[in-house]
Amino acid sequence: MKPLLEVKDVCLSYHTLSGETPALSHISFDLMPGEFLAIVGPSGCGKSTLLNLICGLLTAEQGSILMDGVPVTRGNARIGYMLQKDYLLEWRSIYKNVLLGLEIRHELTPEKLSYIEEMLTAYGLDKFRNARPSQLSGGMRQRAALIRTLALKPDLLLLDEPFSALDYQTRLHVSDDIGRILSKAHKPAILVTHDISEAISMADRVVILSRRPATVQRIVPIDLGLTARTPLASRNAPGFKTYFNLIWKELNKNA
Repeated sequence: MKPLLEVKDVCLSYHTLSGETPALSHISFDLMPGEFLAIVGPSGCGKSTLLNLICGLLTAEQGSILMDGVPVTRGNARIGYMLQKDYLLEWRSIYKNVLLGLEIRHELTPEKLSYIEEMLTAYGLDKFRNARPSQLSGGMRQRAALIRTLALKPDLLLLDEPFSALDYQTRLHVSDDIGRILSKAHKPAILVTHDISEAISMADRVVILSRRPATVQRIVPIDLGLTARTPLASRNAPGFKTYFNLIWKELNKNA
């Protein structure tokens, strides 16, 4: 099976009047179809920068990023990007918010409208379709943001710390919901997170980045031996603590 995404020897530096700041150094990894990858690393090491490169918002100075063998470009409709904030528009209802991406792309087809109806019902938002974002909890807002992203039917989903603004209990429930949603849809995803437990509970592999300029320090395959794996079930698996300690030690090698 060929990789869906290939990140090959990617380097990037930031350039200012005061000089050059290397951000990413010779980053390489791949993502297989249907795989969930998590990226962890020290604060400021360039995790979000890497997602911006993958979706084409930035261009690598060296190396290549290929999706099905083709270089990624800015505005690639095959890639969905879910940010830290939900960016729901208060003057639009929840239903109108989830339609926004389709409106912008002029893709309000009967098929995709039907798909949105299915997701609103499946994820418990149908009764809140006419509500304003401020009337919903943080977890419900994130579900709405996810539906808005999935409505475009991307082949790859990028998640940039989408649960970081939620309280701990809500964060656990929403990450479990989203994990189930992506698993059911067989949607490949890349999650950037500071939370080691979150990475282990959701990902098939965890990419550990070093301090800036970031390199791939280690890639850890996650096998918790669960037949019906969910993020919440993963946290209770016997091997969870072992993976946590391993990744913790890797992150603190050069602290």
